[in-house]
Order: sequence, then C-alpha cells, then structure tokens
Amino acid sequence: QVQLVESGGGLVQAGGSLRLSCAASGTLSIYTMGWFRQSPGKEREFVTAISGSDSSTYYADSVKGRFTISRDNAKNTVYLQMNSLKPEDTAVYYCAATWPWRGYRNPSSFNYWGQGTQVTVSS
Repeated sequence: QVQLVESGGGLVQAGGSLRLSCAASGTLSIYTMGWFRQSPGKEREFVTAISGSDSSTYYADSVKGRFTISRDNAKNTVYLQMNSLKPEDTAVYYCAATWPWRGYRNPSSFNYWGQGTQVTVSS
C-alpha cells in the first residue's frame, strides 16, 4: 500500500512558477508516477508521468516545454516544476502511482492517488 501526499499548490500570477511535491509512504522506485489535474466540471486529465524502470518522461501537449516531472527515489518524492503558468492551468493537481506498468495517460491505470493540491493562476 502506498500513501501519497501532495504539497506546493497555491495562487500565482500568469507567467509565474510553482513546484509541486508528492511524498510517498513507501518505496517509490519501482512505481510509475503521474500527475493529473481536474477543473470544475471537467474530467481528470493527464499532465505528465515518469516511469519507474528508466525514468522515461511523458507530457501532455498542453504542458510540454513548461512543466518538468522528476523523482528522487532516495526521498520517495516526485516533483512537478511548473513554469510559465497560464490561467488555464488552474486546477486541482493529483499525484498518482502505479505498478506494474499499465500505461500512463488514463487515470484508471493508476492504483494510488493523493488528495490533491489546488493550483490557481490569475490573469
């Protein structure tokens, strides 16, 4: 069983940056980790993921070049660095973990979820 706790959300102006953290209760090294986001009235959408096997990274087109996912297995923590934020990035951001590999774009591929952290980008 893995428990995930996100932190680092908040209010930022457009063009600003935030770094989200996702701390795990267990050993994360084998897990594929993902970040998803959800806005009111919308479905939860894929943002980015990093594999457990070789730390390959994957990004949604909407965040490519602006967001960076990374992991520190020694600290059992995954990070999401968000730069050049836009108002449309406003959402609750969720950290998720899965093992074994079942893909990364679909929320149903992930076994474990954090409680979410709010990110609000003002224009």
